[in-house]
This record gives sequence, structure tokens and C-alpha cells, in this order.
Amino acid sequence: MKSRSERKPSTTKRMIIMGIFVGGFLALLIAWNLFGQYMASQAALQSHVPPQTVTSMKVGKDFWQPEHTSVGSLRAARGADLAFDVSGLVSAVRVKSGEEVKQGQLLVELNADDLVAQRRQLEANAVLLKTNLERARQQLAYKGISQADFDSAEASYKAAQAGVAQQQALVDKRQLRAPFSGRVGIVSLNPGSYVNSGDVVMTLQQVDPIFVDLNVPQGSLAEIKVGQTAILTLDSFADHPFIGEVTAISPKLDPATRNVEVEASVPNPDQLLKPGMFANVAIQVGQQKEFLTLPQTAITFNPYGETVFLVKPSDKKDAQGKPGMPTAQSVFVTTGLKRGDQIAVLSGIQEGDEVVTSGQLKIKNGTPLIIDNSKQPPNDPAPTPQEQ
Repeated sequence: MKSRSERKPSTTKRMIIMGIFVGGFLALLIAWNLFGQYMASQAALQSHVPPQTVTSMKVGKDFWQPEHTSVGSLRAARGADLAFDVSGLVSAVRVKSGEEVKQGQLLVELNADDLVAQRRQLEANAVLLKTNLERARQQLAYKGISQADFDSAEASYKAAQAGVAQQQALVDKRQLRAPFSGRVGIVSLNPGSYVNSGDVVMTLQQVDPIFVDLNVPQGSLAEIKVGQTAILTLDSFADHPFIGEVTAISPKLDPATRNVEVEASVPNPDQLLKPGMFANVAIQVGQQKEFLTLPQTAITFNPYGETVFLVKPSDKKDAQGKPGMPTAQSVFVTTGLKRGDQIAVLSGIQEGDEVVTSGQLKIKNGTPLIIDNSKQPPNDPAPTPQEQ
């Protein structure tokens, strides 16, 4: 048998091993507990999202008039560059720059003294031949002359009349008259100036009404009808839309662009519109339609679709028993027409939903929201430029 002194080292060794095992287990347990506390604290930090201040509004419905928009060029109802058929020296200028003139009004005269003198000579000869014709008619009544002599006198008088008319036509060619009523342009002629045949002397434009020409793509042609209202807006008259109507549609499409030319007539009594101006043209097509509308700023455009943030009320209460902050919820929407600052929403939201209208860049799903509507983004269907 082994003595007691021989068994003692073995017992001590087992106690040491057990102590090491228990100590290691306790250390591992403490480390695991500390790691769990650390992870819990990190999760708590990550889960706490600070509230963000945004603006919002309730989704409402509005009636919109469908429109076809394009850019058009203004053209005078009647316009012409006036010129002489003959060359000569200017003897008189009867009109001033920018003056309103009537059809047939004398504008410019060329020197025609020699032609006028020849006309007067021919007129005197015609008067003499007319007297001879009357005398011959009386003599013929009493058989004083033959019928042949009378016919000769009558032919001579008619030839003299034709000569006077021909000479008067030459005089008229030295007079420039307005072919229609309108407003003349800049007149730079002066008496004594020499004008060549065909040189443009001045321009004449009739601008009330004025026409606007625009191109409509083939796909929209079925919507355009003669008589539809056309609304013109120009940068130079931002707060003054001009109302007209479609007057003609070309029967032929441009084979290169597949566009058809459309003409609209616009009253222009104040003559604010000038030929050659560009204008934005909106042709009202069809009947008014009802749409859900939002400010364009409410829409977030992404590669995967268009979204808005709904304001979702909280179902929780704070320590004082008050409702908690609302949160943001992103939803996909389908948008349609745009009008001014507004955009039509075809699907994704309903009337009465509260939507974030600005501040979307700093929020995401679940972000607590502070609503401050003291200053809303633009939401005007027909905005006008503001003076700086």
C-alpha cells in the first residue's frame, strides 16, 4: 500500500487543474457578458435616429386642362418688303418710321417731272381729239361726213386716251404706295437719295392679328383641331399671356421630322407681339381631367423609380402620454403631367395622405419627423418670374 504522503501530491495537482478550469470559465463568462453589453450599447447607438425638420402637405385633387406645348415663331398676318420697279432719285418721303398707314397711302415718290410733262402733253392732245370727235358726231347726224370719217375720229381719241393712261402708269411707277394697311418699319430714305430698281425701301407689317407657327409631332396630330384655344407666353411679357386659337393645320408632314405645321391667330391690338419673336405655345386639347397634385419638390427621382415620403403618425406615446413623433415612410409613385411648380401623381398615394414636400435628402424610412410648414416650397400652377 501507498502511504498518505505519496497520495498528497496527486490530490494537490487535481485541485490546481480544477482551479484553473473554474477560473478560465469565470473569465470567459465575464468576457462574454462584457462583449454582450458592448454590442447592446452599439446597437442602441445605431438604432437612435435624430428627428429631422421637414415640410409637408395633404394630397389634394385639382382639375387640369390637358395641353400640347411647343415653341412657335410669330409671323405677321401680312408683311412685305417694299421696293420700286424702276430706278430714280427720291423726291419726297411721305411717311415716318413706325407710322401706321392705310392701304393705298403714298409713301415715297421718285422724281417724275419729265414723265408728268409728257403726260400733260398727251392729255392736251386727247382733249383736242375729244373735241374733234364731238364735232364729227354732230356732222354725222346731218350727213356732213361719212361713217368712215367718224370712226377715224373716234379711234384717234381712244388712242390718245390709251397714251395718257400709259404715261400715267409710268408716273405711278415712281410712286410707292402701301399695298395694305399696317405699320412701316425704319425709314432711312431722304430726298435726293438714288434708289435702284428692286432695292428694299422699307418694310410694311400688319400685326393685328398676328400668327404663330409651330410644329406638332405626328403622335399628337389627332388631338389638334382648328378652333382650339392657344395660349402664348413670352419671356418679355412673363405676366401677360396672349390668348388665340388654332386657325390652320398643314395637310402635309415634314418627311424629315414627321412634324406637321400648325398656325394659330392671336389678337394683337396693342401690337406688343412682333414678327420673328419666339413664344411658348400651349394648345388646350380635350376636356379637363382631375388629378392628385403635389409640388414637384415632393418627388424624389431615383434610377429605380420615383418616390415620395409619407408622414406616418406614431402609435406610441412619450413619457407624458402624448403621441410620439411621426415617422417617414417611402413609397413608389407614378407621375404624369407637369404644370408650373406642380406635378400630377397617377398612382402610389391617395387623397388626404400627408406627404413630405421638402427635406427628403436628410431622411430615410423610419426617421422621426418634425413638421414645420412656416415656409412651403413653390406650388403655383402658373408661376411668374420674381424681380430680383
